[in-house]
Amino acid sequence: MGAKFLVAVASLLASVTACAQTSMAKPKLIIAISVDQLSSDLFVEYRGKFAAGLKRLQQGVVFPAGYQSHAATETCPGHSTILTGARPARNGVIANDWTDPASKRKTKDGKPDYTVYCAEDESVADSSSSNYTVSTVHLKSPTLGDRLKAKDKATRVVAVAGKDRSAVMMGGHDIDQAWWWARDAFTSFPGREAKAPAGLDAVNARAKALIARPVAQQLPTQCQGHSYVVKHEAGSVGELAQRKAGDARAFRASADLDRMTLDLARTVMTEMKLGTGTSTDVLAIGLSATDFIGHSFGTSGAEQCAQMFALDTMIGRFLAAVDATGVPYVVVLTADHGGHDLPERNKINSISDAARVDKALGAAEVGALVGKALDMKGDILIGQAPVGDIYVSNSVPPEKRAAVRDAAMKLYREHPQVEAVIDGEFLAQLPMPSGDPDAWSLVDRARASYFPGRSGDFIVMLKPRVTPIYSSALGYVATHGSPWDYDRRVPILFWQKGMKGFEQPNSVEVVDILPTLAALIDLEIPKDEIDGRCLDLARGDPSTCPVK
Repeated sequence: MGAKFLVAVASLLASVTACAQTSMAKPKLIIAISVDQLSSDLFVEYRGKFAAGLKRLQQGVVFPAGYQSHAATETCPGHSTILTGARPARNGVIANDWTDPASKRKTKDGKPDYTVYCAEDESVADSSSSNYTVSTVHLKSPTLGDRLKAKDKATRVVAVAGKDRSAVMMGGHDIDQAWWWARDAFTSFPGREAKAPAGLDAVNARAKALIARPVAQQLPTQCQGHSYVVKHEAGSVGELAQRKAGDARAFRASADLDRMTLDLARTVMTEMKLGTGTSTDVLAIGLSATDFIGHSFGTSGAEQCAQMFALDTMIGRFLAAVDATGVPYVVVLTADHGGHDLPERNKINSISDAARVDKALGAAEVGALVGKALDMKGDILIGQAPVGDIYVSNSVPPEKRAAVRDAAMKLYREHPQVEAVIDGEFLAQLPMPSGDPDAWSLVDRARASYFPGRSGDFIVMLKPRVTPIYSSALGYVATHGSPWDYDRRVPILFWQKGMKGFEQPNSVEVVDILPTLAALIDLEIPKDEIDGRCLDLARGDPSTCPVK
């Protein structure tokens, strides 16, 4: 027997095992948890040491290395896939921020503001990308909650998160309540104050008290081996430090943010009596601290190790509270993207090609070189970072745009830190990629992120382990966003009482979550509206999957 045949048989047997699960009650509450920046690497490293919530979830169906298959592995596009079943090329959310070269907005200091934030409505008067009104207008696909509401208005949909974009992209357009952390309190859409849960003030008061006092963070015994100093250009990381009084930024990059998020989610769930009505309700929870910690301290130090154990405990307590309601529920836990460590610690760990991006790769810097070569002045190129979508400025005359694009792409391709530069017009002509995402080319990954009218004139991809941050003085020492598997691969865990657990190492995508949940509640979804496939975890024959 060939190896491919054996793999196919193993996959079929796993599918049959999943389909044989008929003892579970139809869930009245769907809980979708996103742990921002929980890579497969992090999950695999700690999974054997979990003792609470993350241990329980592993008793269900486990896909330890699923895929956010697109290239732009950022928070907003990642969250947009979880409950829509649609990749960014379909749902329109291509990045956290993209560029509108035709924008007439100004920054507060009067400079052109070409940036569009993924979860804003830039048509609001006097708005800017840093002073925006939170909105769902950029999400072009309906979420699970939207689809359930269209079928039955009695469905309640709630999202609680540490970031506005997490709540918006998982909650969707027709949402009953959405709450997210904003500077020093949980807030919501303008005009939603009347719908605030009675317990909101108490949760915000606890959060403010935590910010106001110093906190001596405790290092778990299991994290001792992760505790050592790693120096970088603006300081050092690697040892769990005491949080200073009044430091809201440090609070955000700590387990306390997730703790307060889960407290508010439990408060809203209890007050609204989610799962006790005639329809299936949806509760989306975005836990953001892992991402803030990853950016601020990296992924392999004492800070992130302590977060993993705190996360396990907090999720365990939350699930126990849901158990106490007696409501039949299903949980799915995944992540919006992965992440990798800061270059300085990677080098200590013998990853010799780890580096910070060359400042010369900025869109303005490359644009200046192009302008000099073509005898042009003014803005030439615009981009959010020295990676991803790069745009030719609208100040470039139409007859010179092609020459500018070609010259810029040539300069990027010649740089030793650049792996690929892909023309946007070329991507627009390609079909959506299919098949196992682990076998996708870089062009396939870029195509899954490409949305005409929003994506750049060309896309720049850095080589593996090149960190696209100019300076750690910005407050971030590590990041994500690349097309490489350390940023694409995330765990996907399903748990429901009565579910027969199994583990499936084969390639699945986060966009498979929506049709899989739809199968549990018999929600029909037109196949041509999504990119995911039904994993059919628990309901009869695969042909019963309601994606037609």
